[in-house]
Formats: sequence, structure tokens, C-alpha cells
Amino acid sequence: MYGKAFAPEYQGALTTLSVNSSLVDVLTAGTEQLAAAERAGERAEVARSGLAVAEAHRRLGQVREADRAWKASYRAARDADDVAAMAWALWSGGTLARQRGAFPLARRLLALAADLGERGGDVVVRGYSLAGLAETGRIQGDYEAVGRLHEQLLAEARRRGEARHTVWALEGIAQMHRNSGDFDTAHALFQEAAEISARAEDRRGHAWALRGLADVVSVRDGDTEGALALLTEAETACRAMDLTGALAYNHKMRGNVLYRAARYAEARDLYEQALAEFGAMSEPRGTALARLGLAKSLARLGRDRSETATELASLAAELERIGLRHAREMVARAEEELGLVTPAARPGGATAEAVR
Repeated sequence: MYGKAFAPEYQGALTTLSVNSSLVDVLTAGTEQLAAAERAGERAEVARSGLAVAEAHRRLGQVREADRAWKASYRAARDADDVAAMAWALWSGGTLARQRGAFPLARRLLALAADLGERGGDVVVRGYSLAGLAETGRIQGDYEAVGRLHEQLLAEARRRGEARHTVWALEGIAQMHRNSGDFDTAHALFQEAAEISARAEDRRGHAWALRGLADVVSVRDGDTEGALALLTEAETACRAMDLTGALAYNHKMRGNVLYRAARYAEARDLYEQALAEFGAMSEPRGTALARLGLAKSLARLGRDRSETATELASLAAELERIGLRHAREMVARAEEELGLVTPAARPGGATAEAVR
């Protein structure tokens, strides 16, 4: 049903790059092709090679370089009157904005990208842009608004037999079920995503699916060693492809698994590692989540209660600033867990870990 996964963001002379190509290799090839296209005055090729450069920088956590690259790609596409290439550049910019925690900008750029994709007749960039909008809403916890869109995009990807996009949609829907407490459905969906991505040789999608499975088997089954084994397998793929962001989230999840197993010192070390990794790539959402895990671990290891309370209050403000709707609930659950407030004082809401 599904063919081998491919990377539609590698375009023009770079279509020979694999979805599993190391990001360092992608950046090298993209930079070389970009320079050649600029020398030849081929604006359309400048736009398309620039897109690969932007995506490599983004996934490597090089935010400033990625920001410059997608904007340059857009300008070149506009000069070439290439509407589809303009859409791809905006998709890259919108994805970067979401990664940086700039959710209103992400929605604006991704909506423009979807519109241009439709006008330019590129069904793939339209689908990727709508997927970006769905993921932005999911990360913010607006499940009611984006749940149907996730299901629609999953159906479209299944019809086209597009493995990579099918895996993305399955993982997004699985995450919503996990965060809503339906662990059995989440496990089944993550398992399907893992199987499809493995058959399609989509190592990035497979790494994220394994991370999701690790989370579920840890929280549902209490299977710490099984979860850690899944995360180790996923980490191998992340390192092979230089997936900086995915690796940081992998380490944060390893901290979560260890924390649930009451291995607080080990969890602290993983959260500190993830915090440094997120900080290096200017990723505010991951940074805040790693800070939360670290604060909980330190509290369990004897940190002063007032210091913990101050840290959690600071985190609540930071998470609200970047627009995560479950921020107060996440912090409130941590406060209750650590005995800083009574259960009656905790506001109602959804589950604590609302983002992947």
C-alpha cells in the first residue's frame, strides 16, 4: 500500500537526496547547489536548493541561519514567479516559527503556504502546510479544533499511499489520545506508525513513533526497561541523521521514563542534558518542558520547597507566554504531586504532558 518514503522538500537538483540523508550532508549539498544556482542566475533553482538549506539548518537547531535561508528562498521563488516554491518557503518559515514557539506567526505563514500551494497546484505542499497548522493547534492543546483536520489529512495520505505523511498524522492523533488518557488507542496508533515507517524506510518518522511507544509503555505498563530500549533504538536513528531536535526530545522523554521509575538522580541528569540541547537550538517549548522535569526531579532529591515553588511559578508564566494552553494544568499537577498545594486547589483540565 505504501511506497518508500521520500522527502519532497529536497527539490530541483537535490531530489536524489534521501529522506534518511544526514542533515549535515543535506546542508553541504544544498549549500553547494545554491551557490552554483546563484552563479548561473537560475532563480527557481536558487529557491529550491535554498529550501533544503533552510530545512537542514532548522532541523539542526540553527535558528538564525534557517530564518535567513527560508526568506532568501521565498524571495528567489517570487522573482522566478514560482508559486509552488513560494509556498514551500513559507511552509519552512512557518515550521520554524512553530519550533521557536511563535505560534501566531506559524499559523499565519502556514495558512499562506496552504493557499499558495493550492493556487500553484502543488498538492503536497498544501498537505504539508495544513498538517503544520494541525500540529500547531495540537501542540497548543486545541484538540477539538484540529482533531478533525488530523483525521482528514490521515485519510488523504492513506489514499495517496504517502507513507511519511501517514506516519505523521498517525503520530499526531496518537499523541492526542495519549494526552487524553486513552493509552490503548495511542499505543495502537504509535505501533502502526512504527510499522509503516519501518517498511517505508522513514527513519525520522520511525524514531518519533518509537518515542511515542516508549512513553505509553512507561506510563501505562510501568515497563521502564522496555521504554528505555525503545528510546535507545530511536536515538540511534537520530544520531545517524543528525536530528538535533528529535534527539533532545528523546533525552527529555528518557528523563520522564526514569522519573516515573523513581530514579530521580538519573532523571535529573537527562533533563539537564536535554535542557542544554534545547537551549543551544533556541527551542522554548522543549526548554520549558525540560525545566519542568528538572524542577520535579530536584524536588524529589531534596531541593528546598520554596525554591521549587518559585521555579514552577516562573515556568507557568513562561509556558503561558509562548501560548501553551495546558501550561497551568501541567504546573498545577506538578505542584499537587510535590505537595505544594492541596488537590482541591488544583484547577480542572487536561493531562499534564500536553506536548510531545
